[in-house]
Amino acid sequence: MGSDARGFACLVALALMYGAMSLLVRRVLYMRHVAPLGADAPPEAFSEARAIDHIRRLTVDIPGRQEGRPGLEEAARYIRAQLEGIAARAGPSYRVEVDETLVSGSFSMMFLRHRVTLAYRNHKNVIIRISSNVSEDHDPSVLVNGHFDSPLGSPGAGDCGSCVASMLELARLIVDSKWIPPRPVIFLFNGAEELFLLGSHGFVKTHKWSNTIGAFIDIEASGTGGPDLVCQSGPGSWPSQVYAQSAKYPMANSVAQDMFGIIPGDTDYRIFAEDYGNIPGLDIIFVLGGYFYHTSYDTVEKLIPGSIQARGENLFNLIKAFANSSMVLVASERSHKAATVERIDDRVVFFDYLTWFMVFYSREVSMILHSLPLVICLLLPFILHLPNMTLHSWFATYFDLIKGIIFHAIGVVLAIVTPVIVAVLRLLFSRHAMNWFARPYLAFLLFVPSSLVGLLLPRTIWGFFSISQDVSRLAKSKEALTDGVCFWGAFGLYVLITMVYLLTGLSGGFLTYFISASMLLSWISYRISSRHCGHRSFKSLAGYVIPLIPCLTYGMYYGGFLVQFLIEKMGMMGSLPQPYGYFVPDVIVAAAVGLVTGWCFGPLLPVVGHWLAKSSILQFLLQVIVLALALSSQFFPYSPDAPKRVILQHKFVTTGASTIVDSSYEFSVVDANSLAFTFNNAPEVAKFLRSNSELSYEEKYHSDRSSWVALYPVSSLFSGSLKFPAQPDDILEQYKHFPYLSIREPISTSPNGHRRVQLELRLGSLSEIWTSVLNITGPLSNWSFADATLAEPQTVSGGLPSYICRLSGSSNEHWSFWLEANSSEPLRVDLAVLDQYLVDNTKKLKSLFPSWADVTAFSTFFSSYYF
Repeated sequence: MGSDARGFACLVALALMYGAMSLLVRRVLYMRHVAPLGADAPPEAFSEARAIDHIRRLTVDIPGRQEGRPGLEEAARYIRAQLEGIAARAGPSYRVEVDETLVSGSFSMMFLRHRVTLAYRNHKNVIIRISSNVSEDHDPSVLVNGHFDSPLGSPGAGDCGSCVASMLELARLIVDSKWIPPRPVIFLFNGAEELFLLGSHGFVKTHKWSNTIGAFIDIEASGTGGPDLVCQSGPGSWPSQVYAQSAKYPMANSVAQDMFGIIPGDTDYRIFAEDYGNIPGLDIIFVLGGYFYHTSYDTVEKLIPGSIQARGENLFNLIKAFANSSMVLVASERSHKAATVERIDDRVVFFDYLTWFMVFYSREVSMILHSLPLVICLLLPFILHLPNMTLHSWFATYFDLIKGIIFHAIGVVLAIVTPVIVAVLRLLFSRHAMNWFARPYLAFLLFVPSSLVGLLLPRTIWGFFSISQDVSRLAKSKEALTDGVCFWGAFGLYVLITMVYLLTGLSGGFLTYFISASMLLSWISYRISSRHCGHRSFKSLAGYVIPLIPCLTYGMYYGGFLVQFLIEKMGMMGSLPQPYGYFVPDVIVAAAVGLVTGWCFGPLLPVVGHWLAKSSILQFLLQVIVLALALSSQFFPYSPDAPKRVILQHKFVTTGASTIVDSSYEFSVVDANSLAFTFNNAPEVAKFLRSNSELSYEEKYHSDRSSWVALYPVSSLFSGSLKFPAQPDDILEQYKHFPYLSIREPISTSPNGHRRVQLELRLGSLSEIWTSVLNITGPLSNWSFADATLAEPQTVSGGLPSYICRLSGSSNEHWSFWLEANSSEPLRVDLAVLDQYLVDNTKKLKSLFPSWADVTAFSTFFSSYYF
């Protein structure tokens, strides 16, 4: 068989192997290995079908669980009725208490890297506490938290109907399985998470049971299923250790905690574990199906089968383990010393292997374990040349090791850079970005071959560089010595990366440690098979590849999840300054695919490099890249299963309580394809807007972020906003009075010149208010919000520094508050009230968008005041 034929045979064999691993990984990621139980499952088992019945009631039978809409109160009644049914069914061995509270408060927080102050009132939480009949009120307890409110415009089947349904089924399971918790278990169904974690804040600050919480589990969803990933753990390491010991389908990765802050968003975990409670706990989140997150497509039909079953079985085991743990202590018992001891071991390493089992070890163990490959590198001359080692061989070995590291590093860098270049070239000749968004396989088809070309390029010139070690003295062939240098160079690079992770305190070094440890095993196998089957034979190649399969499979699992997650999240990437923002999603996905290809194929490169680094194979890969470029350009980026997110605001500028001075439709998007792209592919929308005005993308039609202050700070993610005139008449038929800010008492001035303005906000006759936002500029020195504590000012759309406060809850009541100024310069207060009611014309405009676009639409009433 010729050299090229052998190379292509190797390429085909590897393609088949990686294809089989990809099928296995896909099966695991989409929970096809978990069998959902039906509604007729035994009462002592968790049933996904029973949970889905709850989701269907909450998302189909109850319209709209958003703040300000009647569905939210109806959902609370449904949850309470279910809990009371569980309490009535509990036997005498149980003590079951159902509570319903209205929470109010005010505080400041950082969200999306912006400071915002929140004031809220009368948000409803529903709570059940299940304990033994001998438990006391002050006993340490385990909290399970999930929210039953939904984001704007979404039925919220995944986020977070799936959480509420899982909790209802778990509460039932505790009672019906006859398991009596040794410590009380509290389920908190909080009604205001989407309004910036208000329900959990209200519970922690005001509820009688909050000081008894010794551990918590926050369940969330940024998608409709897949891995229910432990994304955050702490304070301390013991919550993740309990999870590792108890989860039936472990889905956890300590790298997720390192990366969590980079992803826009937050969960109730920060309230319980960081900002207010300092309670040990876990943040567990559905992470796939992110196409539908916060969209109207987040329906029961989009839930990934098996996901809720795996979540429920994991959580029931975890609740049992927490309830039996001696580490569960009430707030007064969590001493400073104990907390300090735990924090030392915060950076533990843990990861699951395809949800089959979990690996968990401490920071101290990782320092020893991850350093062992470095010791092998340092002892390399002794390992390779004893008993005939000389000073020359010592230096020659290290020179070759350094050359091998450099060459492998260049290959890994090119594996990332080459697909990025391909992505940029495609965009230069394409009408739109993100062609792979609705079809992720296009990203792999486009970027994997280009990444392989980058990996193999350094091997094509390897022969021009001499080996420092003496071939004749070592009694080895040049080919064997070359393979050895390539191997130890690749091994050394992974060792160096592992040490960088270790020294920086991050957890991701376990992957490169796993690679380097697996490579050692494979090298030993390769050396043995080479002696018996001949050097560079198919059998010796198999002797190297087969021991690496568990490591490569994990790399595919880890990398496949990462790439799919990133692809889904590119649809809500956020503000992307043009013209470079157009390239950002494609560059990110290309680089991610290149990185994953590097760690999934890189360990094979030392041995298979000479098989594949041939001009014929590189030409074949280049032809595949050209074909993929031509193929990908034929596909539209979006579909109903991967919608484009469009935000539509019908803005009314008002003065007084009943006068409209302006009305406009304002649009924005949150990905790289602009509004011009949207309107060009939505002709009915363009026609509707053109009937009111000229459809133009000129600067006079642009709106800045201050126009979107009703959604602050989420508005910081918007890009490319446009506005068009709209008719205001329809709203007058719905509402007689609009939101209005007035002085409640005469302005008082203190001897030091400070002015205090007593204000009252009347919300008029608006019926579906989501939130009201105050944007205050001028000499503000204090206010009555957040315990009369003024947070640092923010800048909205490059304007003057201002102070932002969001008000929510009880829209039928007035808001009374005061502002204090430290000079005679007037205070300017911009008021933006977001109402979910849409006039008929706006409903019609929304309906004209094609099915590949998901439109979040609302009305905003905007007014400005000077005091």
